[in-house]
Amino acid sequence: MYSDKVMEHFQNPRNVGEISDADGVGTVGNAKCGDIMKMFIKVEDNIITDVKFKTFGCGAAIATSSMATELAVGKTVEEALELTNKAVAEALDGLPPAKMHCSNLAADALKKAINNYLGIETDDSDEDHHHHHGHDEF
Repeated sequence: MYSDKVMEHFQNPRNVGEISDADGVGTVGNAKCGDIMKMFIKVEDNIITDVKFKTFGCGAAIATSSMATELAVGKTVEEALELTNKAVAEALDGLPPAKMHCSNLAADALKKAINNYLGIETDDSDEDHHHHHGHDEF
């Protein structure tokens, strides 16, 4: 059912843990299957130098998080933001269709961590972001 790569990452996940002085943290959860994922990133000169994750979820969630962290390290912030769940799944030689949502979690957590680093709130925050930009910039 799972490719060798998925099993390998599941049994020996990379980058598990947390970064106490992380530059960005992203948490995503999926109540439906009880997967909670937290991702921590360190950024230096716009390059992601370290990524760690903690996940409570199925093997596919752990494998995709592990692969996502591997793919993100060494990339620029912009490149990492372009990492899709599809890219993560392909790097793992594919995931069963029923498990594709697990790879969404990994990509989402990474994006949230990057947005957190960039100071972009992905969910509703009290802060009003509109006053930072003049209208003619768009």
